Amino acid sequence: MLNLSPDELICRVITLVIAFTFHEFAHAAIADRFGDMTPREAGRLTLNPLVHLDIFGSLLLLVSGFGWAKPTPINPAALRQHSRYALLWVSLAGPISNLMLAIGAAIPIRLGLVKITLPTGVLPTLGEFLYVFMIINLSLMVFNLIPLPPLDGEKILSSLLPDRAGAIYAKIQPYGPILFLVLLFVAPLAGVDVIGWIMTPVVTGMRSLLLGV
Repeated sequence: MLNLSPDELICRVITLVIAFTFHEFAHAAIADRFGDMTPREAGRLTLNPLVHLDIFGSLLLLVSGFGWAKPTPINPAALRQHSRYALLWVSLAGPISNLMLAIGAAIPIRLGLVKITLPTGVLPTLGEFLYVFMIINLSLMVFNLIPLPPLDGEKILSSLLPDRAGAIYAKIQPYGPILFLVLLFVAPLAGVDVIGWIMTPVVTGMRSLLLGV
């Protein structure tokens, strides 16, 4: 796991469980609020992390700082019966939950109640944990807003595009997962880290905004 020290591993595991659980629960809860019973029937309307975690996506988060959980099943047709923008709000719910978690972790640091500390190599300090928790949640938020399937950004963009542009986008959506995998795993091998180029400045900027530095 990229030679993670014990305290770094502890921080990431705890963050993974909390961040993914709240992310997927948020999707399920908002879908349920809009009348889509699919997440409830699939048992996803719960804060039990075992229901939401995906093995491969979780391992990726441990080593890279971003990843994914099991996608929450939704029925867009059921959502559209209640609101044209229901799918938009359901899709935004996950990233927003990660933003709220990041803000919650940043507040004690911003107020000077907790100091960020370097990894100790043994057990994490509160400052180390809160900082890692904030950074990973910001990373998950930004990562999931990338408009490629199966990420939330794809549904968000689909919900916002006008009909003509939406029809064009729908034609290229089937190729989205392939492009996503190429950008995530293949391109970095050639020194082309498009996802990193997108995420790094945004996460860095938001970190500075939250911490006031």
